[in-house]
Amino acid sequence: MAFLPDHAFELVKSAHERGRLAHAFLISGPLGSGKERLAARIVKMLDSSGGGNSGGFDLFGEPVAEEVPDLDDVAGEWVRIVRPQMKSRRIGVDSIRDLEKGLYVASGPKTWKVGVICEADRMMPQAENAFLKTLEEPPARTLLLLLTANPGGLLPTVLSRCVRLPLLGQGDLLEGSRLAMLNALKRAAELGFGSPTVALGLKTVFHSMLEESKSAALAAAEEILKEEEKALNKGFEGDWLKRRDEVLKATAQSEYIEERTQLFDVIQSWMADILRGKTGGGGLDFPESAALTERLAQSEDLNRLLRRMEALGEMRANLETNAQEQLVLEVGFLNAFA
Repeated sequence: MAFLPDHAFELVKSAHERGRLAHAFLISGPLGSGKERLAARIVKMLDSSGGGNSGGFDLFGEPVAEEVPDLDDVAGEWVRIVRPQMKSRRIGVDSIRDLEKGLYVASGPKTWKVGVICEADRMMPQAENAFLKTLEEPPARTLLLLLTANPGGLLPTVLSRCVRLPLLGQGDLLEGSRLAMLNALKRAAELGFGSPTVALGLKTVFHSMLEESKSAALAAAEEILKEEEKALNKGFEGDWLKRRDEVLKATAQSEYIEERTQLFDVIQSWMADILRGKTGGGGLDFPESAALTERLAQSEDLNRLLRRMEALGEMRANLETNAQEQLVLEVGFLNAFA
């Protein structure tokens, strides 16, 4: 069962008030689902200083908005935050040992120590294994929060030691490369759909983002292999390096496909907004672009809009086959936007 972030927070808060707070939570959910904000709220709840506005009601019975700082802003002596920092975008064993060292430092009798591991699935195997004992038996008044969009990337032994808090949500369509894709769609819309130049321009943007993602994923895989080989000090057997290289490249390919999926989500959501404008539907995915999508809706014939949507769906399906990717993209974008 997945929770809205507010509901998840109330569950944690209730457990804390009853003195039954678990020592480790795995907060999972897609990018933009509110994992870091939830972690910051939990840290703030445990802060014995009681500083800041914690919400509730004022003297006149009016609700007071809760002020939640960014997660990095709550870091301090008793709150340690670990993020991927290596060239491979992984969390190494040294980062975990440094975190553990801070957790075992004596604190005041009412002070909670919190360790937050962002993108916990990016921990290297040695880091996960080193963390198991602390995860199972942390010091008194210690809370561990593991944040990830990919809980399946963690060892089963890590998963079994955490209370899971999966968050609802489809992720933020306005982050990272998705925002860049949205901006490309806006530029194309201002020029007007129906031109091969516009269609191929969108295809170029889409493909360049994918190539950048692929290059980064493969470079990270190479760095991981180097780091693991160094950590093992050549103490591997047989064809271990070859098998490990294959696993890491498969992971890179998976990340690439996930990036492609997210970019398609943006394009199809954008086109769905235009269709909603044409049919009078509400619930826009990009309300800040309502004026532009409404203008496009008025200039497009309904049947043509539907054909464009069908072309996007066909292109997405064809990419799941063995068809040549560049050709599928070129034909697909021409059918959808020319």
